[in-house]
Amino acid sequence: MKKYAFNDITLMQYIFLIAGIQLGVGLLQLPRELAELAGTDGWIALLIGFALATCSSLTIVAVMKRHPDGTLFDLLKRYAGKWTGRAAAVLTAMYFAFFSYTIILRAVLFVRSWILPKTPNFVMLVLLAIPSYLLARGGIRILGRYAELVFYITLWMPFFYLLSLKESNWLYMLPLFKEGLQPILLAVKPTLFAFLGFEAAFLLYPFLKSKQYASQGIIVANALTLLVYLHVTVTCNVFYSPDTITHFNEPSVNVLKTMEFRFIERLEIVFLSFFIMIISTTWLPGIYLSVFSINWIFGKADHRKLLQWFMLLLVGSVLFVKPTFNKTDQWIEIMNWNGVFFGYLFPYLLWLYVWLHDRLLRRRRGT
Repeated sequence: MKKYAFNDITLMQYIFLIAGIQLGVGLLQLPRELAELAGTDGWIALLIGFALATCSSLTIVAVMKRHPDGTLFDLLKRYAGKWTGRAAAVLTAMYFAFFSYTIILRAVLFVRSWILPKTPNFVMLVLLAIPSYLLARGGIRILGRYAELVFYITLWMPFFYLLSLKESNWLYMLPLFKEGLQPILLAVKPTLFAFLGFEAAFLLYPFLKSKQYASQGIIVANALTLLVYLHVTVTCNVFYSPDTITHFNEPSVNVLKTMEFRFIERLEIVFLSFFIMIISTTWLPGIYLSVFSINWIFGKADHRKLLQWFMLLLVGSVLFVKPTFNKTDQWIEIMNWNGVFFGYLFPYLLWLYVWLHDRLLRRRRGT
């Protein structure tokens, strides 16, 4: 009997979970970050980042096929021993806890900055923590359904960006490679950060019903993220001049200020509300995967009690830690570099170790 069959997810839920984790806050700030490094050629760096993320994603799937009914921790326990698996579970729990904590605080700052400037951080965090707990306590299947629902109810948003193209200038995109290849290569760094989230496949793989489509699913998730980033980045680049776009922290929201309707005055407020729903598909799986990792160590299936403590610590922390944009920028930088190791380097090291282990084992049996 499969260990995680009681909470399995469909291929579509698998795709939208990974794509949701990847989008995060990069959806709001990535166009500015790319413009600062590569100007209007930043979209080329997105293609390079997509290729690197896809190679690492396929390596993760290839490794997990060696132990299809278990997570990363089960695989490490099998190949390197019980304590290695437990150490990996602790580090993974810390990674996803810090990841989700940073993202949800960033979301609080965005809401306060754009919509509710006088609302205390504690109140904002409580308002986000309550529905987060109600969703996360249902397990990965409920989170997968939620990610799928968010995708469908926000599917209309990209079409509104097309309205801004009436005042755009496509000549801003020309010529290609304005300053050579070096700025584009420098801009690959934020794109690598933006595609982080596929490393969740280390833990999501055993929950997937149709594991034979895991490779195709993770490619589709990366491609979906690429399309969203390309759409927003190119729209901002042709709307703003190459110098003007760097003056806005969230150009993908500021571009909506130019759109006016008779029945609504500030369209960007409506969009930001939906942006928060999209960002929630980033911190919610992070919270669950963190709690799941700790429960794996103790062999417990019920994650709700630990989840309650996690949410209480999350809310109570803002009484001692005063989050600001500069502080969360530093946290995101730390989180991203940890993610580069976990998502882009560790899969190759693990694949090499597993390959050598199996080869040596076959040689011993042959002799």
